[in-house]
Amino acid sequence: MTDGFHDALVTHTAEDMPAKFFDRFMFNLHPDGAAAPSVILGAGVYPPRNVVDGFVVLTTESEQRNLRFSTEHSGTDGASVGPLTWETVEDNKTWRIQLGENKTGLELDLLWRARAPYWLGSVDVKNTDGNVTAFDHLFQPGRYEGTLTLDGTTTDVGGWYGLRDRSRGVRTMSGGQGLHIWYQAQFPDRTFGFLLVEDRVGGRILLEGAVMHDDGRLDDIADVRHDLVFTSGNDLASGTVEIVTASGATYRVDADASAGGGFMAGGGYGGHHGKVRGRDHEEFDVYPLDGTVGPKTLDSALTDRCCTFDWDGQTGYGIFEFALSRSSSYAYRASIAT
Repeated sequence: MTDGFHDALVTHTAEDMPAKFFDRFMFNLHPDGAAAPSVILGAGVYPPRNVVDGFVVLTTESEQRNLRFSTEHSGTDGASVGPLTWETVEDNKTWRIQLGENKTGLELDLLWRARAPYWLGSVDVKNTDGNVTAFDHLFQPGRYEGTLTLDGTTTDVGGWYGLRDRSRGVRTMSGGQGLHIWYQAQFPDRTFGFLLVEDRVGGRILLEGAVMHDDGRLDDIADVRHDLVFTSGNDLASGTVEIVTASGATYRVDADASAGGGFMAGGGYGGHHGKVRGRDHEEFDVYPLDGTVGPKTLDSALTDRCCTFDWDGQTGYGIFEFALSRSSSYAYRASIAT
């Protein structure tokens, strides 16, 4: 756990700034008791490359609509790209997010408020190609105020759950990974949040996170075990995780991941963020949720699935992000003893 995160995006180049420096945010938004609509959006700045880009991934009951946009950072006000604008109203407590008219049919006027303290760590990994990944990584649960307009129908989103993710530094993860999980399950009085990365034989590369309590307590996560059910297409259907914390608490949480969608290739994941594309670049596409599109067919296996969770008889909601290596040398291994 690290304190004192400067929340606003770093928008100016410094002499010692690495050429691959980035500063990004991501927010998700989903109603209690339903998996659709699920919204994931974000933006990133890359000062050394004079790039700012962003994305919107909207999952309905039948399809996923994707919008990606990029421009020259020098041509913006530092707090917008394409139809997306943002404001850090109060560092680490309140953000305003607005999404104007665009091809997805989704418009947003949101105020996100934190419901628990953030967890902040540093991801430091030496990759198999010799490059070093080093970036700050923050996540924090919250709830929304405001409105969502979809295909002309406006909905009050007051009380909807949503978690934000912030990352800043140099990220060049490559090779050797088997299982990736970024887990955010929100319950009425606490949120389970962690990042777990394993190699192709089930060894742990990285584990960071905490149980973030609404009363202000942070209980760091010391261990995570899992038993996940995947389809033949590497899509998650359901799963159980066991979480052990530094205080000695053990939680067993089940997830229903059957809703579909959340394929992050639609948001430019898979190596497309930060590319120089000139001014006012935009891409739009739609993925049908009929089984023809999935982690094995897209250029990134990363998926942010909106899930219903169960812990100790309580129902929670949130995002279960996952990816399995598509290497023939990898097969998923459960780590919960049966």
